[in-house]
Amino acid sequence: MPELPEVETTGRGIAPHIVGKTIENVIVRQRQLRWLISPDFEINLHAETVESVKRRAKYLLIKTQSGSLIVHLGMSGNLRIVSHVAQTDKHDHVDIIFDSNTVLRFNDQRRFGALVWATGDVMKHPLLRDLGVEPLSTNFTAPQLYHLARGRRVPVKTFLMNGKIVVGVGNIYANEALFMAGILPTRHAGDLSLIECEKLVDCIQQVLKHAIEQGGTTLRDFVNADGKAGYFQQQLHVYGRAKRPCSQCNQPLQEIRLANRTTVFCLQCQN
Repeated sequence: MPELPEVETTGRGIAPHIVGKTIENVIVRQRQLRWLISPDFEINLHAETVESVKRRAKYLLIKTQSGSLIVHLGMSGNLRIVSHVAQTDKHDHVDIIFDSNTVLRFNDQRRFGALVWATGDVMKHPLLRDLGVEPLSTNFTAPQLYHLARGRRVPVKTFLMNGKIVVGVGNIYANEALFMAGILPTRHAGDLSLIECEKLVDCIQQVLKHAIEQGGTTLRDFVNADGKAGYFQQQLHVYGRAKRPCSQCNQPLQEIRLANRTTVFCLQCQN
């Protein structure tokens, strides 16, 4: 599933091709995604000029003068820049065609993604208004994380993956950040010290920034805006490496399920 680095990579990849460009046509081949694409979707986008491409959590926000297109990639979705003559396949559900004959194509094999048109203040949209802090922003601090964790008896990994606390720290990167910070994912969030929160904030930001630099992580379906795979998977220390030697101590890595998500850790290096 595309997580924050994959979404950020996608946004950075498509922005140079569509910002300042005007939409000439919209082709919807499949309306039944996570939510039904509205009947007036094509009319709303027609003749709109893209002003910016930004990310909020795992959502891409393509802003025009009249509103914003909210895009969620779901489990297997991707946005690619293609030529107007590029052939389509059965999972290419939406084409947004610009005046330069550039096409922004939405492909989603599992159809859990979404394309939602919003007017007004997009940050007040129901999909966005209750989201937590951005982990790469200056608002994500150790004192804040420590304060939010007080009294929480949930595992720290589950706590970090709560989008109302902090956004975009999905399963892969929660595993990696907790390993880097030396914190067991099963620890109660409320037991973390301020010093541990400082280390955890720093590790989360390091892991996410590095993943963005590497173009995201390829697990099954993700490709970036150029149709290329991400490369961060080659540098994963724990995720997907259960029973293999720890990169630090050579002890076998452990795997359990937390909140129904695969969780891998080292009992020697994390406590």
